[in-house]
Amino acid sequence: MKIAFMGTPDFSVECLKALAASKHEIVGVFCQPDKPVGRKQELKMPDVKIEALKHNLPVFQPKTLKNGAGVEILKKINPELVIVVAYGKLLPPDFLAYPKYGCINIHASLLPKYRGASPIHHCVLNGETETGVTSMQMDAGLDTGDMLLTEKIPIGINDTTLEMFEKLSSLGADVLMKTIALLEKGELRPVKQDDSKATYAGLLSKEEGLVDWSKSALEIHNKIRGLYSWPGAFTKLDGKTLKLHKAVLSEKKGNNIPGCVVSVNGKFVVCCGDNNCIELEEVQLEGKKRMDAASFLNGYRLSAGKVLG
Repeated sequence: MKIAFMGTPDFSVECLKALAASKHEIVGVFCQPDKPVGRKQELKMPDVKIEALKHNLPVFQPKTLKNGAGVEILKKINPELVIVVAYGKLLPPDFLAYPKYGCINIHASLLPKYRGASPIHHCVLNGETETGVTSMQMDAGLDTGDMLLTEKIPIGINDTTLEMFEKLSSLGADVLMKTIALLEKGELRPVKQDDSKATYAGLLSKEEGLVDWSKSALEIHNKIRGLYSWPGAFTKLDGKTLKLHKAVLSEKKGNNIPGCVVSVNGKFVVCCGDNNCIELEEVQLEGKKRMDAASFLNGYRLSAGKVLG
């Protein structure tokens, strides 16, 4: 089958690799334009472009797909099917309608829950115990098309968003190839989404990383692992930003002062709003390197009773 692939970040790469290793012909790869990064604003290629060039695949980076611009590219490469994995923009109706088999999206959630740009983050932030990947026949809405195939995996109590990205990226490639195989056999059975059960996972901002110590220990733990490694959770210590990279729930009880450090005896334990505690395992003080809690406590004069935030 002649397939065009659309994706931009590293999450999409495993799906592209799986397609490149298959019997199918990849007639083109779409991704977002190169972006300037860093102080020198040097142009950086998207991860999908880097992978596509390894396989000598034609790459297209249109600034827009609207007003027929996207269809003009499709006419040149003539795919029977378009696969979309975290491309980064909505596809216009004329683009969706062009391929013989339409456009199939690989989405990192159990639809209709967590439609939108950051489903993995929000699953972990909300303390979900399972998630998965859904392949979907795309329509003009935001992740609203008919579901084709769904596979689930558990989320452990200490799993971070970064760890779930890696697991779901691999699962996504598996779901993709199974979906295409069913399509070829004529065995896909589309299921309409129940819009009444839909939730939305919007883009996150750095400001959302600020920890509110009046929340429960579980909520704070979910925030730290849910925002790892971007945008990252943080608090304040002596007026400086303290990034909270990793933490676990502690068996210790607090002293009814949210944000109060209750133990510095080799362990960095902090009281939360429900009087339960979390143990900070890896932190990074503003202007310093990231380090484990024991190393941080050895080098910073921190005493029990200090209140963070």
